[in-house]
Amino acid sequence: MMYIFITIILIICSYFIYKAYTNTKDIQINNIKIDAEDLSTNNLSILHLSDLHLENISITPSELAMKLTNESPDIIALTGDFLDRKQTIPKLLPYLKVLQDLKPTYGMYAVFGNHDYVLADEDLDKLKDVLTQFDCHILQNDSETITVNGQPINIIGIDDYSTNRSEPAKAFEQVKEGINLVLTHDPTIVLEMENYNFTYLLAGHFHGGQICYPKAYHLAKMGKLARNNVIKGLHMHNNSPFYISEGLGQTGVNIRIGSRPEITLHDMAIR
Repeated sequence: MMYIFITIILIICSYFIYKAYTNTKDIQINNIKIDAEDLSTNNLSILHLSDLHLENISITPSELAMKLTNESPDIIALTGDFLDRKQTIPKLLPYLKVLQDLKPTYGMYAVFGNHDYVLADEDLDKLKDVLTQFDCHILQNDSETITVNGQPINIIGIDDYSTNRSEPAKAFEQVKEGINLVLTHDPTIVLEMENYNFTYLLAGHFHGGQICYPKAYHLAKMGKLARNNVIKGLHMHNNSPFYISEGLGQTGVNIRIGSRPEITLHDMAIR
């Protein structure tokens, strides 16, 4: 009798683990419109990917290419946590090739996350070399300015907050008057940006909880946003919008419960 009971429990557990794994393949493509009532032909299209965690990712480069076949973004934004181990760096190349082939009008930009900083200095340099090899601009408390329809757009990269590398003052040092698009990994930095205006901010870090039961209680240690269950989607802070991606990959174990990997496409009005 006990043997039958244990067998049933194992079957049930196996089913739920399998279902949690298949959730990692259920990639959501979400379209976000910022200032939608004013959207016209003057808008900036942004493809946002975060938290690839290439050790635990369930989408292949060819599958990613298929999902992005009809997309022609103005900007590609990558908000950190590419990988954990130096052995994984070569795995990044075909994904970057897919993104490079989209030929974003104004380029591809990246910031690093806490997992990227697990790499030793020379290995982090290798990761930087791979990104730049595919025309990706790396922003570590730095900014670059582009011009869209005569309007200056400041692309501002604030380094990772969770590893105490964020320096907003340095990141905004060269910022010109115009629209401020901020890229960062840990969105908790928004709570310390009262003196730094942003038009829109993109981040990741929380994976939408990855495993929610029913809330992502395990994220409480990750700061005030997480404690308030602000872990995914579109939010406002001081009248400025910011978006937290659920990410493409997983960390720890390759399962998701109550969350899904996502690709986001943002239309931001240029006025």
